[in-house]
Amino acid sequence: MNRPRLAIVGLTACSGCQLSLVNCEAELPLLLEQVQFELFPMACSPVQMAEQYDVALVEGCCTTAHEVELLRELRSRSHLLVALGTCALWGGVATLRSDTPRQQLLSQVYGPHPPLDDGLPRPLSAYVAVDAALPGCPPEKKELLALLVDLVRGNLPPAGVSPVCTDCRMRENLCLLQERNQLCLGPLTLGGCDARCPSLGVPCEGCRGPAPEANLAEALAVYQQKGFDQQTVTARLQRFCPEWCHG
Repeated sequence: MNRPRLAIVGLTACSGCQLSLVNCEAELPLLLEQVQFELFPMACSPVQMAEQYDVALVEGCCTTAHEVELLRELRSRSHLLVALGTCALWGGVATLRSDTPRQQLLSQVYGPHPPLDDGLPRPLSAYVAVDAALPGCPPEKKELLALLVDLVRGNLPPAGVSPVCTDCRMRENLCLLQERNQLCLGPLTLGGCDARCPSLGVPCEGCRGPAPEANLAEALAVYQQKGFDQQTVTARLQRFCPEWCHG
């Protein structure tokens, strides 16, 4: 069986999603027997783009014309393209001020001659077709490894549907919203992280984006009963997914 040829590239992001894969030290030797890392500038050379890839894993959102060009080039050379992490999937913190003209923001920071492109930051799906996505800021190691196993088998990873609250239930955690009156976004946020933050007593911040089964209207009513107004809740939701609550 031929090993899948992978390209792993980062756009505007913190590189945490790629680092999560690099940090799979124990599993990497086994992965190298199953996949070919043909393009992975963070971890190995060469860095020249090949003619064809089986899969491209792309971290981060697009904030410059160069990144859009790179993304489209990867898309044209790859059989499958996977959005890796919350920024690639939803836009992340780089797109927080997307309601303000980009040039205005750049001028405020850099003055009258900003050194960057004036394109509007967007997730990958705004520019190319995305075949699958792996949420998380960053994704869990087990999720990355499961993704690679699926790709080796010729499958795409199944999309998650349950919220972080399901993970909390599985771990028998105390409900931070109901029992401690803390602004926890677990009822609305896509699970799969094993409730990493709530398990440490830290309210969920919504970094994995919206859970498809979440009932936003009902959740907002519960938050209001707990003393959190809608503006506060939606502002928190939109830190990682700016389009949340807009549709």
